[in-house]
Amino acid sequence: MAITDWPEDERPRERLLTHGASALSDAELLAIFLRVGVRGKSAVDLARDLIAHFGSLGRLFCAPLTELCSVHGMGEAKFSQLQAVFEMSRRALEERMRSRDVLGSPGEVRDWLRLRLGQLPHEVFMVLLLDAQNQLIEARELFRGTLTQTSVYPREVVKLALERNAAAMILAHNHPSGVAEPSRADEMLTQALKQALALVDVRVLDHFIVAGNQNPLSFAQRGLL
Repeated sequence: MAITDWPEDERPRERLLTHGASALSDAELLAIFLRVGVRGKSAVDLARDLIAHFGSLGRLFCAPLTELCSVHGMGEAKFSQLQAVFEMSRRALEERMRSRDVLGSPGEVRDWLRLRLGQLPHEVFMVLLLDAQNQLIEARELFRGTLTQTSVYPREVVKLALERNAAAMILAHNHPSGVAEPSRADEMLTQALKQALALVDVRVLDHFIVAGNQNPLSFAQRGLL
């Protein structure tokens, strides 16, 4: 049955307008984006199939072109639209972070890091450079590694902090394994960076480990800084 044949109060678009986007399921939100289904399937059915195939919305957004196009009903146009929506979400969150004290909105930082790093298949180390008012100057990916490790050079981190006149930093990296627990190497790296940056009066406010859609682990909250 086509969505247009559903009762109005059950249609995703009408429900969004009445109750807000947060009231909709992942499949219903995706169905609004898709607009139409394929032969024998409504947009909601296709959305459910896509989420089941990829495992989550996050993995769907990060799927490569060839994998997405292998699903009936999807193609280069939908891939481009998905990537545009995903990038707009990241940029909107980054814009909000730039306009306020980052420490005053830790949830936004976590959300942005999940969007930026949560579904990557390789390990990435990045820094958020902050000014004296803890407002974001820049978010920069510094090092990229394999599935299991990344080589991080403290000298390069210190050099960037001086170039951008940062007063503080937030460190972040992802664990593609999906396990957010810090390793001994993660703890040693954090302390090495904290000590190196302290020599140039740059504070390390936190270090986050991002693993999939989990809430990023905070070194500060764990007492590891």
